[in-house]
Amino acid sequence: MIVTGGKNVYGESIGILMLDTKFPRIPGDIGNALTFPFPVRYRKVSGATPARVVKEADPALIAPFIEAAKELEQEGVCAITTSCGFLAIFHKHLARAVDIPVFSSSLLQLPLVAAMIGQDKKIGIMTASKPHLTPLHFQGVGAEGINKVIYGMEEQKEFTRVFIEGKEEMDVAKVEEEMVEVARTMIEENPDVGAIVFECTNMPPFRAAVQKAVQRPVFDIVTLTNYVYDSIKHCVK
Repeated sequence: MIVTGGKNVYGESIGILMLDTKFPRIPGDIGNALTFPFPVRYRKVSGATPARVVKEADPALIAPFIEAAKELEQEGVCAITTSCGFLAIFHKHLARAVDIPVFSSSLLQLPLVAAMIGQDKKIGIMTASKPHLTPLHFQGVGAEGINKVIYGMEEQKEFTRVFIEGKEEMDVAKVEEEMVEVARTMIEENPDVGAIVFECTNMPPFRAAVQKAVQRPVFDIVTLTNYVYDSIKHCVK
């Protein structure tokens, strides 16, 4: 057998562009490598705080995200994702910048989920901050016109304290309780919701609790990453 080199590290299939944070990331979170049954490669984008990405959609961050994506591509990953669903607004910039698949946001799943549940049902989107999730984010991932309702976590104290304000300790049980409460309210007010999509990449650790509470399929960045991995795993060098 003859093999070729050219890289420093081998076997990492998915590259993950990380926001600049220090809050806890438990298994299930995209920022915890134990979430995945395959190797991933992380790259922090310095200065990309939740405030700049979520609240400001700061266009000055496009260039450093593109630079980090190109570095991951050069290091040999076969696809790239990110640690924030709000990067949907920059998706087209990132996808054009590299020659490997980019799935910047869980919101890329919206057209697929809509087709799966049918036109008469809505998609329930759970997001870190409803006021900051704009039509431009949906346009960025080709999800305009989706039949949807949006529920945010901005009024949930523990979730916001940790994932938006960046506190370095988390009451896991409290965040789960808040997630379930918001999901239940969504379904009570919108019984025609056929599936839920988590925008936020910090939400997947609580997917099972939400599924159990509302008896709906739940899609998130981890379900999307696993899907993409199956499509590129034999490309891994």
